[in-house]
Amino acid sequence: MILEMKVPSPGESIKEVEIATWLVKDGDYVEKDQAIAEVDSDKATLELPAEASGIITLKAEEGDAVAVGAVVCHIDTAAAKPSGSAPEAPAAEAPAAAPAPVAEAPKAAPAPAAPAAPAATYATGTPSPAAKKILDEKNIAPATVSGTGKGGRITKDDAVKAVPSMGTPTGGSRGVERTKLSMLRRKVAERLVAAKNETAMLTTFNEVNMTPINTLRNEYKDAFKAKHGGVGLGYMSFFTKAVTRALELFPDVNSMMDGDHKIAYDFADISIAVSGPKGLMVPVVRNAENLTFRGIEAEIKRLAIKARDGQITVDDMTGGTFTITNGGVFGSMLSTPIINPPQSGILGMHNIIERPIAVNGKVEIHPMMYVALSYDHRIIDGRESVGFLVAVKEALENPVELLCGGNPKKAFEL
Repeated sequence: MILEMKVPSPGESIKEVEIATWLVKDGDYVEKDQAIAEVDSDKATLELPAEASGIITLKAEEGDAVAVGAVVCHIDTAAAKPSGSAPEAPAAEAPAAAPAPVAEAPKAAPAPAAPAAPAATYATGTPSPAAKKILDEKNIAPATVSGTGKGGRITKDDAVKAVPSMGTPTGGSRGVERTKLSMLRRKVAERLVAAKNETAMLTTFNEVNMTPINTLRNEYKDAFKAKHGGVGLGYMSFFTKAVTRALELFPDVNSMMDGDHKIAYDFADISIAVSGPKGLMVPVVRNAENLTFRGIEAEIKRLAIKARDGQITVDDMTGGTFTITNGGVFGSMLSTPIINPPQSGILGMHNIIERPIAVNGKVEIHPMMYVALSYDHRIIDGRESVGFLVAVKEALENPVELLCGGNPKKAFEL
């Protein structure tokens, strides 16, 4: 029986996918539920499992765009699984094939002698007319040039390479590779360009003294990890809580444009930008305003592992009312993050650098981080954007009172 495998629908809005990689070859025997291909949609990369066991026949090439519901391969379910002895057949034939070259060796010996005569036409190191002209013009002795032509003849290309350059490197690799972008990367590019072209994007900046958070983490991170099964107390839970608090104070930042209307949300679904093997992924932490520190860290860890392993789904990345991105993990000191449409705001975190700052009239060195808020000025005014970022800064610099309710042990569930 021949089973036709069709492309399943990754989501309601997705009409086609692209075959990113075939994990099997045409004619292979596959087991049921074995991953046979990776397919790209405009939102995620998904694995395609075999629906039955049998011999597979591929019906699409890598890079092909295939409509949802289209046939991508056939599986012959009646085919028997190859036995382990099958691969030994070629090895058994090897001894029989070995005598053939031995028998032909005497006949093959005269063959190389035939082309030897033309090779002697040119002496090693003799330049072609074009090469001779170049060498004469540059006063280069032919004896100093290695010829790569027939019989060691110096070609025009050899002469050109022998000419000393005026500071331009020669002889190095100048390879060029052209590869097609994945559907996911093309969609990301399309959305980023749209965000720049279709929004009135503006960025405001501030800086955060990270000493209070570092003090809290150093005091409680070991107990936190031990209590919560290996879940660490990272910076992201502090920033997520600071953002959800600021969104409550400045709800316009948690809203979106829809034509001539504004859509406001009374919940905070926070998109967290993470780097995966297929590029930037932005999974969503749902109702982050109701999560504890442990809940936020555990959810971010779960989503990051799925993104790293290529198991992230469309549902994991659908929605989101505000985005946090951390360029600091790659060493970025300052950037202007691009809005994740249709959202209206995105917070950029950056690396932490010890810098001298003025504290109560004295110069002190503290770990400092620049933060950036990019926002859609069509719906968010300067007062709201600046006020939002100041609220984030205030919460991060006073985490015990504003994020932990005055009781860190209780907030960390210790």
